[in-house]
Amino acid sequence: MQELLRVAMPKGRINQSAIRVLQDAGYPIPDDLESTRKLIITVPEAGMEFILVKPVDVATYVEYGVVDLGIAGKDVLMEENRDVYELLDLKIAKCRMSVIGLPGREPAINPKVATKYPVVASQYFRERGQQVDIIKLNGSIELAPLIGLADWIVDMVETGQTLRENGLVELEQIFGITSRLIANRVSYRMKNEAIQQVCDRLQAVVARSE
Repeated sequence: MQELLRVAMPKGRINQSAIRVLQDAGYPIPDDLESTRKLIITVPEAGMEFILVKPVDVATYVEYGVVDLGIAGKDVLMEENRDVYELLDLKIAKCRMSVIGLPGREPAINPKVATKYPVVASQYFRERGQQVDIIKLNGSIELAPLIGLADWIVDMVETGQTLRENGLVELEQIFGITSRLIANRVSYRMKNEAIQQVCDRLQAVVARSE
């Protein structure tokens, strides 16, 4: 019996897009992976076992080899800088990382920047030669400029609806974000044939969608 590939699947926003791309590649993945309270779901007919984790943790599970593959947003890969192979841009869950603030407001000499992505934000402003104070937040980032905690925020933007509802605007786009197929380095060597087959089938789906 062929050994199952273990895949870290993100919960939340990316989940349905990730399931759909696997289904389009011919894998019989159920639509409702997230509807169960189970955290480990085996799909023998797909040759896979799925581990449902928070998106920010996918690359960690892959790096440490408890899973072979994972689907992670480029934002997570940039922020976490984990030692994994990035195999394929799946072109799903598209959004962008942006600098956001209140329109027309002049920032301080050393602006305060609130973000869930301190590594990404620090690197961006450092490359621009701009000195900022980074404030790490875990949620409700949009609140920071509204109550004076920060001059700007650095965050993901999908539709921009939340920004508009709170009177915020995108000041600058840092980079575009899509979800990527990533692999553990040892798994990629030891299970190369099985992983390459997954990669090829997903690549064909991506090519058809372009």
